[in-house]
Amino acid sequence: MSHAASARTHVEDLADYVAASPSSYHAAEEVARRLEEQGFTRLDETEAWPAQAGGRFVIVRDGAAIAWVVPAGATATTPSHVFGAHTDSPGFKLKPRPTTGAKGWLQAAVEVYGGPLLNSWLDRELRLAGRLALADGRVVLASTGPLLRLPQLAIHLDRGVNNGLALDKQNETQPVWGLGDPEEADLLAELAGAAGVDPLEIRGFDAVVADSARGAVFGKDDAFFASGRLDDLASVHAGVVALGEIAAHGDPHAIAVLAAFDHEELGSGSRSGAAGPILEDVLERIYAGLGADAVDVHRAYASSWCLSSDVGHSVHPNYAGKHDPVVQPVLGSGPILKINANQRYATDAVGAAAWHRWCDAAGVVTQEFVSNNDVPCGSTIGPITATRLGIRTVDVGIPILSMHSARELAGVSDLHDLAAVAKAFFAG
Repeated sequence: MSHAASARTHVEDLADYVAASPSSYHAAEEVARRLEEQGFTRLDETEAWPAQAGGRFVIVRDGAAIAWVVPAGATATTPSHVFGAHTDSPGFKLKPRPTTGAKGWLQAAVEVYGGPLLNSWLDRELRLAGRLALADGRVVLASTGPLLRLPQLAIHLDRGVNNGLALDKQNETQPVWGLGDPEEADLLAELAGAAGVDPLEIRGFDAVVADSARGAVFGKDDAFFASGRLDDLASVHAGVVALGEIAAHGDPHAIAVLAAFDHEELGSGSRSGAAGPILEDVLERIYAGLGADAVDVHRAYASSWCLSSDVGHSVHPNYAGKHDPVVQPVLGSGPILKINANQRYATDAVGAAAWHRWCDAAGVVTQEFVSNNDVPCGSTIGPITATRLGIRTVDVGIPILSMHSARELAGVSDLHDLAAVAKAFFAG
């Protein structure tokens, strides 16, 4: 299969993954489902785990998933190669009393989640998705089809809108979802109906709003891929593809680990976030299964790597002055190595050299990313993971436009090539 054909197949599968992952909880479950279909065993954190050597396993904790392949000859000091990404995306989350409305309209009471481009959510058909905690102790996932919309005020009623649009986060970002009296309606019943459960049984919920449109390939030579939640489901998907291929076609030299964390958009501080214990919990249990003591674990960490994969900024042709004047990555020219002098990214010289080795092994061309000195730089799970575990970490990703929009723009070939480098990384 040609590179172009292989890349197109990859992004069509990515579109399927994004469509199946309207919330972080769905994204984590879809990771587990896909890997279980490929022979991975799903483990329960409350149970004892089997011997690790030669095994392939996956766990889900809330909106995070960790999966790993242990080489048949693994020992107590075998290093780990961790490909890190995150499952959550900026947007809106339902408030505790979500059914509201005014003037004959039914609306959803939402809170801003992370740092979305608010205007990008206007005039789109939106879905509702998340998890429901029920009276009998069960937790079920639920998602609707297109249900909500944030209708923009007509230009006739705001003649200055094209001079600048600033939305009031409380009063102007509450989507409509129907007509009627909010005292007689129940938005959670819509979500419960989609899951086939009784809304009266709901005792808790975590639900977000998501763009309902499927990802699309377009542009000259089909170079572009537009979709919601590419930040950072593009990386999660690349990791799932790469880990599955390593498990199916070879025995890695290191313990290959996919760590798909939740809550990165909020700073990663949770039991399922990169600043929390989930990765360390899993690694400790892996090494315990290999007979490691505390010293062995530290020896293994000393030769381990984390590849922290998240999206970065492509140079924007209409706003070139917002980018570094020399280092200007562009869609379709390869995955990016992310560098920042103030440790907003964890990449150092040794990590950069290792990244280039993995790219060479995969036959992939790479680019660099660095911020304009006058534009604050974002951060990722990379520095958090490096700080928490002491594992040498490299920050990488793909260049995109419209970051934190309801619908982001990536290069088809970059998405495919990121998965190829992830596979080379897992191979050791």
